[in-house]
Order: sequence, then C-alpha cells, then structure tokens
Amino acid sequence: MTVTQTPPQTINEPTAWRGADMAADPSIWLTELSETDIAELEAAAAHYLSLGRDVGEISADAFPLPSLGSRLEALRATLIQGRGFEVLRGLPVSGYSQETAAAIFCGIGAHLGSARSQNAQGHILGHVRDTGANAADPKVRIYQTSQRQTFHTDSADVVGLLCLREAMEGGDSLLVSTVTIYNEMQARRPDLAALLFDPIATDRRGEVPEGEKPFFEIPVLNWHAGKLTGVYQRQYIDSAQRFPDAMRLTEAHVEALDLFDELANDPELHFKMRLQPGDMQFVYNHALLHDRTGFKDWPDPVQRRHLFRLWLAIPGDRELPDSFRQRYGSIDVGDRGGIITKETRLHAPLDA
Repeated sequence: MTVTQTPPQTINEPTAWRGADMAADPSIWLTELSETDIAELEAAAAHYLSLGRDVGEISADAFPLPSLGSRLEALRATLIQGRGFEVLRGLPVSGYSQETAAAIFCGIGAHLGSARSQNAQGHILGHVRDTGANAADPKVRIYQTSQRQTFHTDSADVVGLLCLREAMEGGDSLLVSTVTIYNEMQARRPDLAALLFDPIATDRRGEVPEGEKPFFEIPVLNWHAGKLTGVYQRQYIDSAQRFPDAMRLTEAHVEALDLFDELANDPELHFKMRLQPGDMQFVYNHALLHDRTGFKDWPDPVQRRHLFRLWLAIPGDRELPDSFRQRYGSIDVGDRGGIITKETRLHAPLDA
C-alpha cells in the first residue's frame, strides 16, 4: 500500500460534515428501532442470559440477530467509512433489569466488533455517571464527574453509549468532525495546523501499561495510509506537563491547541444532541471528537444519570501509524485499543 506522508490542503470525505447540517436534519443519523427489532434483541438477551455466562463474554454467535444483524453490519460501515456516528432510538430500558440492558448493549457491540477494556480494572462495560470524584485530581478521569468533559477521543476505534437515565439538567452529547476542524485550520492558519502533527504528551491519568511512560506522545493529528486520524484530550495534554520528561509545549503549540479548541467549540461546526433513555449512540473515534456538557443530577440516587459505555475494536477498519502502539498496545485491525495494565482482568461489572 502506498502511504502519502503529506495530507492534502483540504480533505473531502463523508466525515467532513458541519454540525449545523447534522442538527438541521436528525433523520440523517437517527434510526428508530421497530417493535420487531426490540423483540429480536430481547429474545437474544433472554437466550444468552439463560446460559448462565458473564455478559462480558457475549459473542455475535451467542447473540443471534437474524434480521437486525445485517443492519448492524451496515452501521459498522457507516462508522468507519461514512459520517462516523449513528443513534439507535427506542429501546425500552425502563422495563429491563440492569442485566438485560447490559446483555442487549453488549450483544449489539459484539455484532459491531470486539469489546476492549476501559480502565485498569478490565471493565469492558463502562458506567458513565458522577461518582463524586474530584475533577481537579490528575488521576481522575472526567467521565467520573459531573463536569463538562471537553472534546476528546477515547482509546478505541469506536465508543458506544446506552442511556439508562438522564440528568435533571444538562449532560448533553456533542460531536464534531476532526476532518472539518483540520480543514478550517488549514484555511485560517496552516502554520498552526502543521504543529499538531508533532508528538504531544497526553497524561494517562495513572493507568499506565507495563513498561510505558505515565503519558503517551502521539500527535493530535496523524496522516497515515491516506486517512487523517485524531487523538485528543486537552485536559490530559495540559496535565501531562506535570511530568518533567514530557515534551514541553511551546507558545506556538499552545496557540495551535487553542485554535483547535476554538473550532471544536464553534456551534457551526459541532452539534448537540440529548440522549434519551434507551438511546444507543455509536461514535468513530478516529474521525470525530465527542464531548458532554456539565450536568446537575437528581437528588434521589435511584434517578441519577447513568449510561453504559462500550469501547470496540472494529474489523475492516483503517490502519493506524506505529505511534498508536503507545496507546493501543497493538495496532492490529480488529484487535487493538483499550487500557491494559499488569493487573487488568477483563469482565463486565453490572454495578461498577
């Protein structure tokens, strides 16, 4: 395969969308599950749970979806070759046990790819909610708080969310195209865009694979095999400066990162959606950034905001540059990503 080292001035591909266009027509990205779809998912979950196996072990073969399965293959193509995201709406989660909801979500994930560990504990089913953790603590990951996350990517090909309960106020999901940000930077300040292809230190927040530094050094923007791939979490870039051996950010790099943030936060480029209970959102990390607004939760713990999360490695996906080994461990397509340390043991906790 021929690898072009220099990206074009403007990248034209399906992920180069503008948020205002997505917000104007939700039918582009929103799919309502039919009663037949829901019945098929519920039957597959009941079948799997009757086997007495851990939800984290679900495979596509063990979660038969004779009708919906082919549409999930089309969804996979939309993620890695199309616009890079989709929302499935209508799952009646209020009537499910936590185990049934988890089985359905993990079963759908198994038809899209393979689940990856989301933390050093080996959780392949993540729980996104406010744990009361201090967002200012450099070892705390922002999704464990009620604070705004800011635009970022996760350590996997695809991130999936299943909304179980909404917050009382806020907690909206935001998406923006990395390709669109790059195109805008090239049009305004190509000198700053070029700096984002330099290695930049990003804090691992205490979840350090054996033999690795407490930070990784992957460029924010990567051009490899004809694709632009982004890696970004500004808060973690800033906190990596606490390590004396991390590359120092120059004034020019800070200016480039500030412009990147400014564009990500431009309401013309990003768009906001409110995930309802039963919504499943899937986002392609290599081409999009996602964010969540801050929120105010319900006083009653039973009502508080709670989402399941999956990180997925996707077959048939793009190649990644060698520098991604620092973050993904392996860069083998279909078997990469996640957070693995010496203590990691894969499982799917229902009440973490």
